[in-house]
Amino acid sequence: MSPRSLLPLWAAIFSSVLASPLAMAADAPAATAPAPAAAAATPSAKVELFNGKDLTGWTSFLKGGAPAAETWSVKDGLLACTGKPNGFLRTEKSYKQYKFTVEWRFTKPGNTGVVVHMTLPDAIWPKSIECQGMNKAQGDFYFWSGATSKEGVAMKAKDGTIRGYRIGKQLDAEKPAGEWNTFTTICDKDTVTILVNGKEVNKATGTNLSEGFIGLQSEGGAFEVKRCTLEPL
Repeated sequence: MSPRSLLPLWAAIFSSVLASPLAMAADAPAATAPAPAAAAATPSAKVELFNGKDLTGWTSFLKGGAPAAETWSVKDGLLACTGKPNGFLRTEKSYKQYKFTVEWRFTKPGNTGVVVHMTLPDAIWPKSIECQGMNKAQGDFYFWSGATSKEGVAMKAKDGTIRGYRIGKQLDAEKPAGEWNTFTTICDKDTVTILVNGKEVNKATGTNLSEGFIGLQSEGGAFEVKRCTLEPL
């Protein structure tokens, strides 16, 4: 067979190689890896997370995709929550090793809470530690969606599955509904401590979470907030 007669054969082989999956993969752009989660910040100075004017620095997640304005509003320097629907307002930034203090009062007694070490994705409720703020129950702990601690007692559903874990408060230190309460959460590595009006009411140790977003719950109770203070330990 003459060299000239071999040309069509070599052309066919060359075209086949170019069309192969291996060659196509080599020419295709590399897949973009997902961006890593932002590192949790350790506060170095005292800062107010609520500026008294708007929700800058916060993001809302509510049941049914309800808009933030349906639940949260700012007027006369106060952050107000209607308590409906269920959900939360959380910080846009993640934190670790801090003391967080909220000054709040119920305008309609009910349920709320400060949620720490919140993880993504946003959900009701995400993997996180709830520091209970319910009227007459401020200071209990609830551990949701895989969060645990050394002292937590399992809460079981009717079918026997574990819904989460709970630690009851050790002391009652809250003021009556309508009065301002100071609620402080101290997050120190794998330990979370709750203080109500300056008194330690509960502590969780050996937690499997040590950083994350900070949230305020909308869960049935209408309340107002005048300060959200973050401090280093």
